[in-house]
Amino acid sequence: MVENTGVAGAGGIDALLREERSFPPPPGFAARANMRDAGVYDRAAQDPEAFWAGLAEELDWFEKWHTVLEWNPPYAQWFTGGKLNVSFNCIDRHVRDGRRNKAAIVWEGEPGDWQVYTYGDLLREVCRFANGLKSLGVGKGDRVTIYLPMTPELPIAMLACARIGAPHSVVFGGFSAESLRDRINDSQSRLLITADGGYRRGGIVPLKQNADAALVSGTGEGADSVERVVVLRRTGSADDRMVAGRDVWWHDLVKDQPRTCPPEPMDSEDLLFLLYTSGTTGKPKGIIHSTAGYLLGAQATAKGVFDLKEDDVYWCTADIGWVTGHSYIVYGPLANGATTVMYEGSPDYPGRDRFWDVVAKYGVSILYTAPTAIRTFMRWGEEYPRRHDLSSLRLMGTVGEPINPEAWVWYWRNIGGGNCPVVDTWWQTETGSIMISPLPGLTTLKPGSATNPFPGIDAEIVDAAGNPVAPGGGYLVVRRPWPSMLRGIYGDPERFQETYWSRYDGIYFTADGARRDDDGYFWLLGRVDDVINVSGHRIGTMEVESALVDNLKVAEAACIGKDHEVKGQAIVAFVTLKDQVAGSDAVVAELKAHVAGKIGAMARPDDIYFAAELPKTRSGKIMRRLLRDVAEGRALGDTTTLADPAVVDSLKAQYGDEE
Repeated sequence: MVENTGVAGAGGIDALLREERSFPPPPGFAARANMRDAGVYDRAAQDPEAFWAGLAEELDWFEKWHTVLEWNPPYAQWFTGGKLNVSFNCIDRHVRDGRRNKAAIVWEGEPGDWQVYTYGDLLREVCRFANGLKSLGVGKGDRVTIYLPMTPELPIAMLACARIGAPHSVVFGGFSAESLRDRINDSQSRLLITADGGYRRGGIVPLKQNADAALVSGTGEGADSVERVVVLRRTGSADDRMVAGRDVWWHDLVKDQPRTCPPEPMDSEDLLFLLYTSGTTGKPKGIIHSTAGYLLGAQATAKGVFDLKEDDVYWCTADIGWVTGHSYIVYGPLANGATTVMYEGSPDYPGRDRFWDVVAKYGVSILYTAPTAIRTFMRWGEEYPRRHDLSSLRLMGTVGEPINPEAWVWYWRNIGGGNCPVVDTWWQTETGSIMISPLPGLTTLKPGSATNPFPGIDAEIVDAAGNPVAPGGGYLVVRRPWPSMLRGIYGDPERFQETYWSRYDGIYFTADGARRDDDGYFWLLGRVDDVINVSGHRIGTMEVESALVDNLKVAEAACIGKDHEVKGQAIVAFVTLKDQVAGSDAVVAELKAHVAGKIGAMARPDDIYFAAELPKTRSGKIMRRLLRDVAEGRALGDTTTLADPAVVDSLKAQYGDEE
């Protein structure tokens, strides 16, 4: 059904696509849900500080706070005067309270090796490594860069840093030497933790080689702040690359270390970690997250959104190099005493059913993955999940970008068996934790909608002047501070102010477009710089892509706007078809007509191009900005974050030939 409820004339975004299917919580699920009292929304809205203070009581404090919130826009301080330790909250208190022998981390490597760490094991290994860090001179306030594969040593290193008060900066293992160097230099890290390599699609990612190149470049521009390098032996591929006097093997470092290490009492606002996210200028932004507020956000949302129970086996398929892995592989689940699954490799190695093999093997009950992965699974077909018993699943989630309604329904039906609520979550590196999401025991779900802000989150959709838009489309903002919000950009307060707080006074600007429907549900439309202006209609790329994926022949689609002398911009779509479907002029015509019928003639793409794959970041997000650069013939810039640069070259050549 088509419904144009846009506010383009007010400087908003046209909301064109309407989804009418809905799915109420299964009665049995709702009766046992952690959050099943709908009054929580009103209570949190009436007194958000009291709401967050109540949740903070679930953490263990060495000294309790005296002030819940001090707000001097854009700077917030939460739980002033409080002292706690994140590592203690994620490990020690669970050992103390009877979970010593409960599985904390269940890990599987890509080659098939596996390991289980109980909470007792985790405490021992974190303390040994924390003592090892101390023996290398690392102390409170020293930054530590971590460049590791998805092995248990990655969360162990993070928790060891948190234990001694050394802020960590995790760099995704797929980044280049140059990207690693930039992040080390910006944070001025004293220590680098890396590995000889990691496994990916049967090959070895040369982490040690990249680390060496980052520290001592061929041009003489190295990372001079790093004094020592700790190296994990994972692949046995770099025994000849150890630098005497600088490098030390992980196993040698921890061999004789004591098994206990007292946790450092940290102020609520002490720096817990830096995490670098891409910026429009090309220079990465070091997002600052604090101790108490971040931990509270991760702990509370993991418990409420994922409904974590004592016997759950929870798997977030993200990489810990991204914020999703920080919050929902490590800190959120472990703060709740949950069992969290880690997998090292690719979802298609050695076969396209690897994810479903992991789910069945370990009895995963909660699965959290990305829409781009789901669309890939759609393209591969249902035969792969059908090979495995997925009946252990009771709840599923999505993260990373808006999910197309058809991908949502495919996930619900083919992976969840039509029995599992699907929580579509919206949040950012900057927000630290989930901001908009269903509560699975309370919320009637609509495919493609993140539904409602989490209790205590004051999200709104506004027009260019800052006026609320409901129903309709506009710019997503957050009007009040929340505990896990970023505290700044490391070393660049001016950029922090300009990027997030300059558009609307005292209000956080997300740079995402969204709309609200007649029921007040939020629908994310993508980044506002992805909006296409076609003859005065401001159309979000997400809606056109959803209309394309609604066609049974399409697995994935990405749309960009190209300059047009009459319409201002024209819509250009790059489409990946499902396996066994061949591209043709007839399919192009069919897809153009499908979009026009689903949304309206103004959204009909001018051009549609087929691609075997779409260019994506290492975290799996489609690089729409890059496609726009390709479409307009501009330079590609730094392509180190692209999953497959050859795909981009192919698309650029195809686009140029057709012009």
